[in-house]
This record gives sequence, structure tokens and C-alpha cells, in this order.
Amino acid sequence: MAEWIYFLHPPRDDFAATMTDEERAAFAAHAAWLGRLLADGVLVLAGPTLGTVNTADDPVARGGFARAELRPYQLGFLRGRD
Repeated sequence: MAEWIYFLHPPRDDFAATMTDEERAAFAAHAAWLGRLLADGVLVLAGPTLGTVNTADDPVARGGFARAELRPYQLGFLRGRD
């Protein structure tokens, strides 16, 4: 089975705190979709990143070889978690 990681990048840094009603409804539908994927055994884990982007002091990022992104994370869905 292939393994994938999927990132959604919000349109603004303070997105979670400033969502419109339309955005909130779209993300509620997104959460329902993730719940179905979890129940079907397709999804392993998912959850939102919070706050602004913080760059780690990783030598690869510091050297300009890759773009690092470190954010607080809140576990929302996890296969096998009750």
C-alpha cells in the first residue's frame, strides 16, 4: 500500500482565528470527509496545524536546501484511537 502525506496550506496565517462562515462550513465538510476515510481504514492520522509558521534550525533549511515548516499541531483523527 502506498503511503501519502497531504498538506493544506491556509490562505492566511491567522486562518483558524479568522475563518468566515463559508470557510468554517467547508472545513466542517472536510472534517466529515476525513472521518469517513478514517472509518474506511484509509486515513491514519490528521489534524490542523495552528499558529504561524516557525522555521526549525535545521541545517538543510538554514543552508537554503529545503523550506522547513514547523507549526504547533493538534491531533484530530488517529486510526486505532478510541
